[in-house]
This record gives sequence, structure tokens and C-alpha cells, in this order.
Amino acid sequence: MFQPMEPKTYRAEPIRLYFYIRAEYGRFRALKPVSFIQQDQLYRVRYFLIFVKYSISYTIISLFIRKFVSQTIKRIHMTRIYDFNALTSKGKELDFAQFEGKVLLIVNTASKCGFTPQFAGLEELNQKYKDSGLVIIGFPCNQFKEQDPADDSKIEEFCQLNYGVTFQIMKKGDVNGPDANPIFEYLKTQAPTEEYHGLKAKATQALFKTISNSVEKDSDIKWNFTKFLISKDGETIKRYAPTTEPKDMEKDIEAMLA
Repeated sequence: MFQPMEPKTYRAEPIRLYFYIRAEYGRFRALKPVSFIQQDQLYRVRYFLIFVKYSISYTIISLFIRKFVSQTIKRIHMTRIYDFNALTSKGKELDFAQFEGKVLLIVNTASKCGFTPQFAGLEELNQKYKDSGLVIIGFPCNQFKEQDPADDSKIEEFCQLNYGVTFQIMKKGDVNGPDANPIFEYLKTQAPTEEYHGLKAKATQALFKTISNSVEKDSDIKWNFTKFLISKDGETIKRYAPTTEPKDMEKDIEAMLA
């Protein structure tokens, strides 16, 4: 005869319950029941097993579907750079929706870095192409050997006094890790790799891997002055290594502005 579980066993999770009843069902079948009552019990257990099995499957599938739908909806609602807001160095909110139809150049910057002189090259690009639709935005970051330790006002002042920067400087923040700016999380997803051209650049890339403590994923920002060039419609995003000089991006900028 089929022996019911002890009452306390019914409190077990559904999967354990299923396998317990399945084992009892197999044991009961081995007895080769012959009476009508025994056959009826056998069928009842069998159908109950089928019900539990599909209930568990439905629950698991439902969880996966809910997660997939949730992630898909999130991607649908935030698939372009224009869906983001960020704070400027003065603490004002900047809505990126206003840049739709413009070519964006986003750079993580630092004031005490070997690449800091690239501010001058970035400003040259700004002056040359801003009337044609180029918008340059700098995001100060102190994650790489603490090369931008000052507060936001001092950082902006440094850029203006030393390199004549007139393009937008944002509030300092992280580009990697749990506190990374969502804009950079998005950009890293859209453009996860960058190219290094020449032996010197490749040697520098190898150096970044050993000294960039904030790098955890292959797509993470490796160092200051990583650059992202974004087309007018936001669909094309190109990533450039810190070693890439601003002037070397002119052809790509002109192509996107055309």
C-alpha cells in the first residue's frame, strides 16, 4: 500500500515533495496492485505527480520569463544615450535628450595624469566642430591612481585656466565598479573594447592592466581619457583608448557630422 508522508514532511519545498511522492509511486507500482482500490490509488498518485511536475515547471519558467521581460523592458526604455541625465560640475542636472541630433564626444578626464595635455586637443576639436554639431563632455574621475583629487569647482577652474576649456565639465564620479556613473555603464556595454595602435600604445595598454585597480571586467575603463564618440542618432558608438590623441579622431568626427 501507498504510505502517506508524515505531516511535517509536507512542509518541505515543492521540488523535494515531488521527488518524494515519485519515489513512493515507484515503490507502490512495484507491488503490482490488483484490486480496484489499489489501481485507483495508483492513478490518483500518478495524476498528482503530473500536476506537481508541471506546476514546478510552470513556476520555474514563469520566473525566467518575468526576469527576461523585466530586463527587456529596461533595455527598451534606456537604449540610447539621450535617456540619461547627469550633474554638471556646478551641480545642475544636464538632460542628454537635448543632444539628440548632435555628435557627442564623452571623455573621462583627470587633472594630474600623463594624458592631461589632451585637454588642449579636445578644446581644439570643440572650437573647430562645435558649430557643426559636435558636443564634448568631460567627466572627471579619481579612480586611476587618484589623479583628480580636487573638488568639482577646482577641477573646472584648472581646465579653464590651464587649457582654456570651454566644453562642459561634469561632476566628478566613478566610471567603474558599483558606484559607476550609469552613463559609463551604458557606454561600456555598447562599446566594450578599444584599439591600441603601435608598440608604444600596446605597451601602455599592458601597463594599464597592472596598475588600474578599479578594472574588474574586460569592458571596464582602463585609464583616464578613454573616449566615446556617438553618432547623431545615438546608434553608433566608437570607443578610443587613452593613448589616442584627439586630433586622430577628426576623420571619424567629420564622418559622423556629415
